[in-house]
Amino acid sequence: MKKFVICAIAAALLVVTTNAQKAFTCPEANGQFEDPVQCDKYYECKDGVAHEKLCPDGLVFDESIRKVNKCDQPFNIDCGDRTELQPPKSNALCPRRNGFFAHPDATVCNIFYNCIDGDAIENKCTAGLHFDEYSGTCVWPDSAKREGCQETGKKLSDGFECPKSAPLDPSGQAVAHPKFPHPTDCQKFYVCLNGVEPRDLGCQVSEVYNEETQRCDAPENVRGCEDWYKEADEKKN
Repeated sequence: MKKFVICAIAAALLVVTTNAQKAFTCPEANGQFEDPVQCDKYYECKDGVAHEKLCPDGLVFDESIRKVNKCDQPFNIDCGDRTELQPPKSNALCPRRNGFFAHPDATVCNIFYNCIDGDAIENKCTAGLHFDEYSGTCVWPDSAKREGCQETGKKLSDGFECPKSAPLDPSGQAVAHPKFPHPTDCQKFYVCLNGVEPRDLGCQVSEVYNEETQRCDAPENVRGCEDWYKEADEKKN
């Protein structure tokens, strides 16, 4: 009797497995194809036989990618109606094992984490920007619209305010988002969104702001900032 029950269970499992394999029909004999309901699941077809696969936790599948690895960040892929995902494998800083995620403290808006197989690498947005999980990038606060983040006012904490009269371009038109150098820090500068909303920004390390070109530049190209990083190193030492 026990042998009969065991055989019956084994037969039932075989039927379930066989039905699951038959549930997906390979569109072509060979290739990788998306699951119709789960965005991080796909099928690898070999000689017309489908083998179920999962993307690494946090990534989703896009069969249009012309690479062997067709799993990518969710903000790069439109899953459409494929809304289901595998259960998350999370830890303190990584809601899923892979991806870009906001700081767990909702009031910390300029720090985010790049999670790679569960290891979190901390990143910081350029001054004045907030991290946006929907795009995976740092954007202006009014674009991110993060709850718990304070909107920048008309006056920055260091006292900078946008001038009432916007500077003009060579054609005599008002500059939409004028930039201004920081009075004491060669690496920093200000930008006035629409001429009225001040933001403080900064060049990457090794560069300083060039008021003439309105761009970040090498220190030797900016008068008065040639030794900016040399002086900073001396102060540290």
